[in-house]
Amino acid sequence: MKEILFIAIGGSIGAPLRYLVSKNINILSGGSFPYGTLAVNVAGSIIIGFLFSLFSTVAVDSNYKAMLTIGFLGAFTTFSSYSLETVNLFSAGEYLYGILNFVMNNVLAITGAFIGIMIFRFIHQFIK
Repeated sequence: MKEILFIAIGGSIGAPLRYLVSKNINILSGGSFPYGTLAVNVAGSIIIGFLFSLFSTVAVDSNYKAMLTIGFLGAFTTFSSYSLETVNLFSAGEYLYGILNFVMNNVLAITGAFIGIMIFRFIHQFIK
């Protein structure tokens, strides 16, 4: 139960930070490309890589690890977990699984977003 509280604390910081960073970068960039989302995804990936390495060398309480990785970065960006898992597959010599993880996550997530949009449009036409 204590671990869940730590995760919730991390998430309560990561979610609004994602919103603020993404929104402000999108405002500053002024373009149609989602630079804000790209920025938080890349930043989250850098941070989780750093923390993974740090936690491999320095003893840190598991509650704090969960707060930072699952809570904070999970709310800031889930892309960071996907990135680390893909890097770990390649590092372990699991090249086929690394490629599959990369391709499947990208193709299926984007396809899923498209399907969600299409489901909404289908339902919305009946409740206008």
